Amino acid sequence: MNAVTDNPLETRADVQRAVRQLVEPLETHRSPGGARLKPSETGAWFPDTAAELEGFSRPLWGLVPLAAGGGEFDGWERIREGLRNGTDPNHPEYWGSAGDYSQKHVETAAIGFGLALAPDRLWDPLDPEAKDRVAAYLRQVDDASLHDCNWLFFRILVHLGLDGVDEAYDRELSEETLDRLESFAATEGWYADGPPEESARDYYIPWAMHAYGLIYAALADGDDERADRFRERAAEFAPEFRHWFREDGAALPYGRSLTYRFAQAAFWGALAFADCEALPWSQIKGLWLRNLRWWLEQPIFTDGGALSVGYRYSTLKTSEPYNSPSSPYWALKAFLPLALESDHPFWQADPEPLPELPERTVQPEPELIVCRDRTADHHYALAAGQSTHYREKYTKFAYSIEFGFGVRGRRPGLEGAGHDSALALSEAGREYRIRESVEETAVRDGTLYSRWTPWNDVRVDTWLAPASPWHVRVHRLESDRPLRSAEGGFALPKGDDDRPENHEHRTGTGRAWCLTPGGTSGVRDLRANADGYERREGEAADPEPNTNVCHSRTTVPTLVGEHEPGTHWLVTAATAARDGADERWEQAPQLESVDPLVVTDVDGAELLRLERPFDPA
Repeated sequence: MNAVTDNPLETRADVQRAVRQLVEPLETHRSPGGARLKPSETGAWFPDTAAELEGFSRPLWGLVPLAAGGGEFDGWERIREGLRNGTDPNHPEYWGSAGDYSQKHVETAAIGFGLALAPDRLWDPLDPEAKDRVAAYLRQVDDASLHDCNWLFFRILVHLGLDGVDEAYDRELSEETLDRLESFAATEGWYADGPPEESARDYYIPWAMHAYGLIYAALADGDDERADRFRERAAEFAPEFRHWFREDGAALPYGRSLTYRFAQAAFWGALAFADCEALPWSQIKGLWLRNLRWWLEQPIFTDGGALSVGYRYSTLKTSEPYNSPSSPYWALKAFLPLALESDHPFWQADPEPLPELPERTVQPEPELIVCRDRTADHHYALAAGQSTHYREKYTKFAYSIEFGFGVRGRRPGLEGAGHDSALALSEAGREYRIRESVEETAVRDGTLYSRWTPWNDVRVDTWLAPASPWHVRVHRLESDRPLRSAEGGFALPKGDDDRPENHEHRTGTGRAWCLTPGGTSGVRDLRANADGYERREGEAADPEPNTNVCHSRTTVPTLVGEHEPGTHWLVTAATAARDGADERWEQAPQLESVDPLVVTDVDGAELLRLERPFDPA
């Protein structure tokens, strides 16, 4: 546990104290020479040297703004000692050279940021020889190839630092790199995290592409036109991004690197840092503070008070192979506003709640429909799907703030399928495949479309549409082989009490409904009563523990079917609520007709119409 959990986060002084509280438990894990830090023994796919540099540098994302704004921290000499030793080839704690695509370039960006914003703490007290070594180490980024994505900003942040302390760097390369980064700009204030036609839209847009662009806008000297473009895109993006946040500050778990946690608030803090009033300061401050408060109420700390790897709790099963023990400290990017003086309008503003936002919001760039089911206090997004290496983090049908999402486990069958909010297909019921490589997507008339091919001779076309308090999924399954299907609803937390009176499962032909102390979740087969239709049976499936990002133990209402070779139409409705109310079960949508496919609510109002064949273009 960390003392920060008792911090009310109401004043600027509270937030300053929070940075110290978050960083202080790390000191016991620092190496004798100060250059390396390793809070636990888990590893990443890069060497420990880079991971331990990560432990040294990532706390700077909070400590540097703290210092720039006049906040106190008594560990700067220890950090300077580590900087001297880590860049000294003759010292045992030397970080080693940083070549092409090295993780070390990611971590030196925080050092560059520190030189630009707080040179009096990181640079000025160094002797001339140490300054030469630090500058030379940072300049390696000019001779290295970097991944063609947000990584290019790490070169820019290093350049900002070198420029701030009057050290040389490749200015022509800096311009080329900035131009390349701007080529990633998309519509409605979005960027792609790399070449737009092949890169994801996820949290790396707000907490990396926008945050670094705003840092550049605030610190760069003499590049006003580019700085204005960074601010303008951020101002256009802000109204989009606020839809990812619930009224209490929690945000959508979607995409990779969720272990960075309250880096979700970094964009709001970066707006303040760059003096970009994209929304009223009171609204920006409210979004920022509520997210920080929500996170610090969650069980995200180790016994020693360090941030753990995981999302809402500690688990390695949902992490990425590049998550080292210190990776979560990228969360400290949220503290950029501490660099501002106390009289800045951001700090003077009273935080306000979100305004009344639409029940559903279509976002074409990430191909999401964000839904606010206020009667159930359930905030989630429907997703057309994005093809990445991280599968379930982008290809589920829905992503819920309350119920999270699951990744696949190691066990065979549904226990390891990761099939919540997904259609899972199997030849024998042992190994399941869900939507992974998405071949085609479209957003049209409030409906999301995707085409995916789990086998060469199996094709699935999927349409998703909100139908509050439900959402509707339509699948056209074309297969040359017999298949078993399992379609899951939202994953429901089991809680700690397994007594039968606290859990209820209602299952049968075409339906599955689960109730636990964590809420209710259900799926219905809207074709269950159709003549000649292959029936799907309902059951409650229990995924492998610790595979859901929000809850360690879950159950998933599931429809299971058997399908012979041929073409099959599956029409499913799914819903969930944070409380135990189940009256919505009687409000399920109805299948009015199949050709055209029309779904209505219980009163007959049309929710979804699908003319076949559907042309996604």
